[in-house]
Amino acid sequence: MSVFTPLFPLNLVAMPGERLNLHIFEPRYKQLVQDVMDTRERTFGIPSYVLTRIEYGTMVKIMAIEKEYEDGRLDIRTQGLSIFRVSNFQNPYADKLYAAGKLDFLEEISDGSAQFQEEIRQGVITLYQMMGASPDAAFQKDFHTFEIAHKVGLTLEQEYELIQISSEALRQKYLMAHLQKALRVMQGIQDTKERIKLNGHFKHFDPLNF
Repeated sequence: MSVFTPLFPLNLVAMPGERLNLHIFEPRYKQLVQDVMDTRERTFGIPSYVLTRIEYGTMVKIMAIEKEYEDGRLDIRTQGLSIFRVSNFQNPYADKLYAAGKLDFLEEISDGSAQFQEEIRQGVITLYQMMGASPDAAFQKDFHTFEIAHKVGLTLEQEYELIQISSEALRQKYLMAHLQKALRVMQGIQDTKERIKLNGHFKHFDPLNF
C-alpha cells in the first residue's frame, strides 16, 4: 500500500507504538501541523535522517496539541504507527513550505519467538544489573522489539537498521546479538576494575614448579 503524505525529517528513529513529544517552531512545520490537523487521519511521516538521506521512517499520528504559544509555536503529542520507505521525496511539496512524499509501507511479519523473547529479557536484566540499574517494566511483560529498542543501548544507526527489518523473529535475533556483545563489553570493564583494585595490594603467589 502506498500513500502520499507530509514529511517531517528528523535525526532520530521513531518506533511504532512509541509516544513522541515534539516542539514545533519552524514555519514549515507549523504549517504541516495545521494542515495535518485538518485531515481525518491526522498523520504525517517522520523519515529518519540518519545516514544523510531520506529513505526509511515511521508514520505517526497527532494525538493532541498539548500547548499553543502566543508566537505560534506548538507542543504536540504523537504516536508511532508503522514503518515506511520513501519512494518519491519532494521538498518542498507543491505550494507548501514543508516536504512530502510517496510512502510504501513495510509488511510486518509477526513471527516472534517466546524463547527468543525470554533470552532477550534475561540478557537485559543481566545488563542492567551490571550497570547498577533496575530493568524497565517493559522487560517484565510480553514485549515487542519496537517497545524496547530505545532501552537496550542501540546506536542511532543500529535503530535505523532495526526498523528496516520486517520480521519480528529477525529483529529479536538482532537484539540478542547486540545484547551478547554488550554483555561481553560490560564483563570486560568489570574485570578491568577488579584488576585495578589489586594494584598496590600485597599479592600471594603459589610457587611454580619448573
